[in-house]
Amino acid sequence: MISVIIPTRNRADLLAQALDSIASQCMDSSAFEVVVVDNGSTDTTSDVIEEYRGSIPNLIGIYAPDPGLHNGRHAGMMAAKGEILVFADDDIEALPTWLESIAEAFQDSDVAMVGGNNYPKFLEEPPHWLRKLWKRSDTQGYHFIPSLSVIEFTHSPRNISPYLVWGCNFSIRKDVLLQAGGFHPDGMPQELIRFRGDGETHVSRFVEGSKMKCVFHPGASVYHKVTPERMTMRYFYQRGFNQGISDSYTSLREAQNTKETIENNRLRGIIVSAVGKVARFFEGRELRLALEALRKGHKDGFDYHQQVYRDDLEVREWVHRSVYY
Repeated sequence: MISVIIPTRNRADLLAQALDSIASQCMDSSAFEVVVVDNGSTDTTSDVIEEYRGSIPNLIGIYAPDPGLHNGRHAGMMAAKGEILVFADDDIEALPTWLESIAEAFQDSDVAMVGGNNYPKFLEEPPHWLRKLWKRSDTQGYHFIPSLSVIEFTHSPRNISPYLVWGCNFSIRKDVLLQAGGFHPDGMPQELIRFRGDGETHVSRFVEGSKMKCVFHPGASVYHKVTPERMTMRYFYQRGFNQGISDSYTSLREAQNTKETIENNRLRGIIVSAVGKVARFFEGRELRLALEALRKGHKDGFDYHQQVYRDDLEVREWVHRSVYY
């Protein structure tokens, strides 16, 4: 049994489109379940779940109102019947081969995690600089814009770094996730942003550190929607700010093992460096401004989190919790 887990909050229209794509899977519907976790919605999310019960027989909805994406993910993990957990965002549209391909990859008992492409689906024509960044960002065998959680491999590698499996399309064995201690905090509302952590990156770090196998399957791919507000300088600043908080959180948790911290952040450094090289290559004013907003946001977020960690005992205790479920 595969369990698809979709946390959602007040995005009923997007959720319906995601469920449409899951209802059209090649895999027999008896071989998977879908757990939609309502993370405190006040819109028509519950109506959408009811509507799709007919086309997705093993569809259940659960309510987990505590704020934070990690709470939705953990509620889904606890409710799931499957040994393979497929975490997805509510703004994806899956290829028909998505679940079939994930199941095929996990036939190898040594595989702990599976990833695919996260193709961008721009909901309106993107600005010129963003389209160029996407098309020309292939420096290591894949196109990618980490700030938008989109990635496309230009060939079909077998083994990949678990750091290249992102939360909108994240498949893992349930027992491995439990060994990792679950997810770290993520997706916090702005008024609770000081409690943000490093989300699924923690799990990827555990898998890599444990020398477990992570593989890519081209059929295990989704389209990830890029809304108009995500194509702005303001969004890039906020995404950088959030990542700065996450990186501060990681550094504080692992401050006693600097060597391990440096190694575990190696891939992120490669990605940031590669994006910067692309920006310098283009030397386009708008692209430079967007990436400068990302860098400034990252510095501001990192500094902000370091400060609240020093000043707020509750934040310090939160950062060093062993598990978050």
